Amino acid sequence: MSGFISFMTDTIQIHYILRILVAGICGMIIGFERKNRAKEAGIRTHFVVCCGSALIMVISKYGFPDMVGHDGARIAAQIVSGVGFLGAGIIFIQKRTVTGLTTAAGIWTTSGIGMAIGAGMYSVGIASTIIILGAQIILHKNSKFLKHRKFKVIKVVTDNKEGFQKYVTEMLLNEEIIVHDVAVIKAETGNNYVYEFEIEMAPEKQEEDIINLFSCECSIKPYR
Repeated sequence: MSGFISFMTDTIQIHYILRILVAGICGMIIGFERKNRAKEAGIRTHFVVCCGSALIMVISKYGFPDMVGHDGARIAAQIVSGVGFLGAGIIFIQKRTVTGLTTAAGIWTTSGIGMAIGAGMYSVGIASTIIILGAQIILHKNSKFLKHRKFKVIKVVTDNKEGFQKYVTEMLLNEEIIVHDVAVIKAETGNNYVYEFEIEMAPEKQEEDIINLFSCECSIKPYR
């Protein structure tokens, strides 16, 4: 009888180990996508986070059968806050630009996948892995259909005022650049005029190509 109980216990524990292994594989899949984009956290980090979350979930759910009134959710809940703290170390702010935010969110969500698989919810965990991986690929900021059009201001200094505004507007329109507004002021010195064209252009359009369209003094700056 004791041998049968030992066999059953070993079988159950192997099943728990399988859950941790499956969780690790799911974490590696997400980490592989992050690594290919040269992000801060790659395969190993996602693998460890997902395995660790599954391990803690298994312990939380099955590790205290001898304790009456044990609330396993209290242990599992610490994963959410703990991994959130880990993700905070990946986020950086450089030159007013936030980097690492998506990777940090991915780490936090990967821990949720580990929790799901650790709880025996294989379908939920694997499906979540596929959803997250697909979203990371399809919704990446370099995806063409997600790129936003650019808004710039072209500043042109010239002594040509006769029909110059109409000429530039039509020239830009031929380049598929939309002019939304134009401001004209007299230069402080000489007979020059300063034209400022507020434009909208495709994200792949290069500022250098626009400047080369003008034979007079020209510069481009961000819109407001």
